[in-house]
Amino acid sequence: MAIFERYIGVDYSGAGLPTSRRSGLRVFLGTPATVPAQVRPNAQGWNWTRRELAAWLDVELRRTIPTIVGIDHGFSFPATYWSQHKLVTWDDFLDDFVHHWPTADRDVESLRAGNPRSGQASDLRLCEQWTAAAKSVFLFDVQGAVAMSTHAGLPWLRALRRAQIGVHFWPFDGWAVPSGATVVAEIYPSLFRRRFPRMPGDGPDEHDARSICAWLRERDQSGFLTSYFEPRLSGADRQAALLEGWILGVM
Repeated sequence: MAIFERYIGVDYSGAGLPTSRRSGLRVFLGTPATVPAQVRPNAQGWNWTRRELAAWLDVELRRTIPTIVGIDHGFSFPATYWSQHKLVTWDDFLDDFVHHWPTADRDVESLRAGNPRSGQASDLRLCEQWTAAAKSVFLFDVQGAVAMSTHAGLPWLRALRRAQIGVHFWPFDGWAVPSGATVVAEIYPSLFRRRFPRMPGDGPDEHDARSICAWLRERDQSGFLTSYFEPRLSGADRQAALLEGWILGVM
């Protein structure tokens, strides 16, 4: 039985300023009755800016419609980073990150040189170790890297969280999703994009966002999505993942 009434897939881009319109920012929305369709920021069909996307999500997630949003960037950093900087909760992490990486107002590149909150490109979260292709959130400047999008996107997650609109940020607010909740989760379209054919006119970013939305919709409609909220983790790994975050779909 399906538990959500809307599915939103976001392919993210960390390039440029938060007010720059980026072709790499793509959003698709579907419902149980409708297949994923692209959402544009305005009638002119221009590309999104990160600031516009955050504002749109803030509005959409306030609606009392159980919704799941899958976003293609890291939601947290490896345990080594947490230990080094003596962080305790995800909110601590987000506050500390935004202090050193104010990317809601500046571009990522301008903050990289000498930043005291940088990490090693070889450091992987547990969820990344469980996949064949996921890259470190500290690995910049290579094809398929998520470091730029992660460093650009985290302040907007914090803004949504501080808005107190009742969103369940998975798994930081708990592995189990309350009935009727709206959920925001990290997702990695490389896990399943080949299952969904590229539609005419879709570039790679559209394909990824469409695939995220389609996968969430398909898994929920088939009754299997809830199983992904409870990955098979040992006690110690489970505790680590509550800090590092987890990629929905990695079991």
